Amino acid sequence: MNARQLQIIQLVNERGSISVSELSRLTHVSEVTVRQDLTTLEKGSYLKRVHGSAISLEGDDVAARMQARFPLKQGLADYAASLVKPGESVFIEGGSTNALLARCLADNDSITIVTVSHYIAGLLKASRCEVIVLGGLYQKSSESVVGPLTRSCIQQVHFQKAFIGIDGWHPDTGFTGRNMLRSDIVNAVMAKDIDTFALTDSSKFGQFHPYPIAVDRPFRHVITDSGLDDRYRQRLEQQGINVHQVSEKVPGVA
Repeated sequence: MNARQLQIIQLVNERGSISVSELSRLTHVSEVTVRQDLTTLEKGSYLKRVHGSAISLEGDDVAARMQARFPLKQGLADYAASLVKPGESVFIEGGSTNALLARCLADNDSITIVTVSHYIAGLLKASRCEVIVLGGLYQKSSESVVGPLTRSCIQQVHFQKAFIGIDGWHPDTGFTGRNMLRSDIVNAVMAKDIDTFALTDSSKFGQFHPYPIAVDRPFRHVITDSGLDDRYRQRLEQQGINVHQVSEKVPGVA
């Protein structure tokens, strides 16, 4: 991936949607070159092309993404929920699998859920658990809060476990995110001395994005599915990360 393509990813994620002509103007190359870059980036699952424009994958409806590979994501969420003990406070970041995790914990009145995601907070409005929604700048594309105020809130609120959705992991880069501000919030959570879990399906492994996460303090655990490449699992374990692999749920089978 070249510097121009990284710039395109950043522009698309910051704006949610941007035209080919605007990308051409901002990157100082022809529209033909921009379209070629967009084709490459779409194949790598960095963005989505629509007629004359590119849109951020982060802007997709979380509810819609929850339905993609739903049995697999539900299995991951169920397993993650089994690791939460009665009376604990847990931080749950945004994303479709984390939203399913929040649903799993919703009826446990001894648990407190801390989140930056307004989507997750909305799911929990009729729940029995306690919910703490952190403050900050509302990022419409992700339905989450970001920025210095959010970092300050994270420093002031205590929790025992954190479940983080990741955008990518690659042997050469480690864990990475698509969005600079969201990655900054993840790093603020990672700075706390707590159990941290990367909760994601195996399709994210082998991908990388512009913004590093979990560099100074790595994840303690990864929860993913059985499709994780053995080479990636071995590399993660060599780094001292506990890898939990969960089999996909088969509909109609207990």
